[in-house]
Amino acid sequence: MGYKVAVSGATGNVGREILRILEERAFPADEVVALASERSVGGEVSFGDQDIKVHNLAEFDFTGTDIVLSSPGAKVSEQHSPRAAAAGAVVIDNTSRFRMEPDVPLVVPEVNPHAIAGYTKRNIIANPNCSTIQMLVALKPLHDLARIKRVVVATYQSTSGAGKSAMDELFNQTRGIYVNEPVASHQATFTKQIAFNAIPHIDVFMEDGSTKEEWKMVAETKKILDPDIQVTATCVRVPVFIGHAEAINIEFARPLGEDEARTALRAAPGIVVIDHRVDEGYVTPAECAGEDPVYVSRIRRDPTVKNGLNLWVVADNLRKGAALNAVQIAEELVESYMRKAA
Repeated sequence: MGYKVAVSGATGNVGREILRILEERAFPADEVVALASERSVGGEVSFGDQDIKVHNLAEFDFTGTDIVLSSPGAKVSEQHSPRAAAAGAVVIDNTSRFRMEPDVPLVVPEVNPHAIAGYTKRNIIANPNCSTIQMLVALKPLHDLARIKRVVVATYQSTSGAGKSAMDELFNQTRGIYVNEPVASHQATFTKQIAFNAIPHIDVFMEDGSTKEEWKMVAETKKILDPDIQVTATCVRVPVFIGHAEAINIEFARPLGEDEARTALRAAPGIVVIDHRVDEGYVTPAECAGEDPVYVSRIRRDPTVKNGLNLWVVADNLRKGAALNAVQIAEELVESYMRKAA
């Protein structure tokens, strides 16, 4: 049985990646519809060997649509995801809008696939934040072994996480610096120069001094993995086009050796361990772009805390951090729930 699938936000970075992954993984779709804003209507996006027309999201009738993979931005999703759900579609929403609502499951398939069952409450499943996804894929097998008490994470997040305009800003600033052009005082996307720089500011500031991106990592970890885990995060935008990296410090409830952790990580789904204490014995964002796994390197004991380990975790934020995770949710939904109801 094939399904009718709509991709909302199909002309954006994540939407295009969703279309690519649906085709790569041979998702059982009889029909795929591309949806975007009115200004994109009449254009085309690639789906395998085909070019498919873009339709107006605001006017689209979701009747008869089985699954919607939605990534148009939180405000747009707030309007149209419930509309699609009311028409009978199951919406897998990649925006921040529904993640923390108690009756909407927040899912990383390698971590909490059982939570997908809760989709029946509202016909909406939320895709977590990109930085949260890759961290929790790495933490889950370790938490199962030794129960994580506390996590301290610093992220190094690529510009693609802020959209195409952010990637363009990095490119144009870098080119301009090489030809001695002054960096514009007003930036379109970032608050400070991104080329040859690092900006410790992603999303808006909150009352306690954290940014909303940092809050997302804390709140989403508690909802997905364990409400008792203490998390503190510092999220930084760096001059990279694709691929997020994270330096993660973990404190466990019991001793967990490096070799035991390495073995558990190697056996876990969605993870590739490349951890050699030699030059080039680790993975960087440039090497993970276009790849599906979460890569774990630099596994080592932290001698300054009881039962501590350090990890370096890297993933393609457009794939595992967004599009791939959404498609994996759709695959599990079809396999475990929708086929049973057919």
